[in-house]
Amino acid sequence: MSYGQGGPQSQWDPWKPQSQQSWNSGGDETPDWAALAEASETRNKKRRLLFIGGGVIATLAVGTAVAMAVVSANRDNDASGDPSDLPATASIPGDSTAPEPSFAPTSAPPPLDPKDFISSAKKDTAPLSAQSLFPGTQLTMGETLYKKGPTADTKNCASAAQGTLPKILTADGCTRMLRVSYLKDGVAVTVGVAVFDTEAEAARARSQADTKSIVKSLSGSGVKDFCDSAVCRSTTNSLGRYTYFTIAGFTSGKDVTTKDTQVFSAGNDLQEFTFRQIRRRGEAQASIAANR
Repeated sequence: MSYGQGGPQSQWDPWKPQSQQSWNSGGDETPDWAALAEASETRNKKRRLLFIGGGVIATLAVGTAVAMAVVSANRDNDASGDPSDLPATASIPGDSTAPEPSFAPTSAPPPLDPKDFISSAKKDTAPLSAQSLFPGTQLTMGETLYKKGPTADTKNCASAAQGTLPKILTADGCTRMLRVSYLKDGVAVTVGVAVFDTEAEAARARSQADTKSIVKSLSGSGVKDFCDSAVCRSTTNSLGRYTYFTIAGFTSGKDVTTKDTQVFSAGNDLQEFTFRQIRRRGEAQASIAANR
């Protein structure tokens, strides 16, 4: 009795575990092992080629995607897309063996100090007069307008002072006294500027002055006599080689009291204006010297 008779014979496939090989019970035929091995090798080669080919295709696909992404990015960054917009080769700095240029360190000279020019007669050489120091015919300080009165200029400093001031001016070396008067609603103010050769002399005169060191009031040109015998308010200060004084009071001859704020304000305004004018004198000379 032979196996497999009465129906189709199933072919054995080594790659199909459930397949069977037909055997003839009564025959002498044995399996062709060489043919089976060759067939198996052929199938293995086909599978390997298929896997390798798939890998190449995948690699090419990735490479193409990267290349397209790079090209796309370059197009986005270069809106014009025109090669002429690229910088010329000559404008791109290259390596150079030439030595770097060196420059000597420089610094701007310090600004000139205006106070230096008004602290010594050797540097304070600009023209000086009562008219140049107190120009114009009137003076406005804030909202207050003062009418300018007479001016005076003398080298005899003691003659333009009273009380204890003449002796101080003479001892400390005053060389000149400039005076000017201003008027506002019955209140008059005289400013006296004593000129010295050095700042030290002016500072010494200021420190030695007391409540009885008074500049003489200056009348005329619409300003009546004032502060000849009445009580008046006086101030003393200095800047550079200049010591300046003020005396303020009523042209009516009335004594000044602490309640007379208009007198105090007038004296303060003229003192402030004198300070500014002396300082401006120094600034002007410093500016001229800096531009030489």
